[in-house]
Amino acid sequence: MTRIFAVLMMSSLALPAQADDVSDLMESALKAYEDGDIQYALDELDMARRALLDMKTASLGSYLPEAPEGWTREVSTEMGAGLAMMGGGVGAEATYTDAGGARVKITLMADNPMVMSMSGMIANAAVMGMKTERIQRQKFAVQDKQMMALIANRILVQTEGDPDQTRPLLEAMDFADMANFGL
Repeated sequence: MTRIFAVLMMSSLALPAQADDVSDLMESALKAYEDGDIQYALDELDMARRALLDMKTASLGSYLPEAPEGWTREVSTEMGAGLAMMGGGVGAEATYTDAGGARVKITLMADNPMVMSMSGMIANAAVMGMKTERIQRQKFAVQDKQMMALIANRILVQTEGDPDQTRPLLEAMDFADMANFGL
């Protein structure tokens, strides 16, 4: 058990400066463990895990494009709780609105069991009666006002809104870099 804590502690040293809270929590967990307070150690590790997931969520959210000229962007901060109930992972979501009231929503989900269940549907979109199209070498399944793609077999990109208004937002995203997210 001490070896596990040591590995966690060493890996926390490799994190950027913003991870000081995580390092502090992990050090506190190690101290509690050494003192025999297992429950407190577990609580501190849970808090460190949550902080790391928050950092990973923020990192995923950085792939959401900025609002185009004449549009506004509202980033949702409520996805984490919903994903926890669906098996974990991280997610990011933004809603884009233009002056005329048109809305487009882009949702990103990574490392969630639901993402894998969507892969079959996206891969067989034509068989299921959906259109497909390519945006930056990514295959998107298109049905009505929804578009979906699976990046690197683990990140779901899903949109809601008029595809003509959605495409420019998707074209502004860096799917090649997104494929390396969290690796």
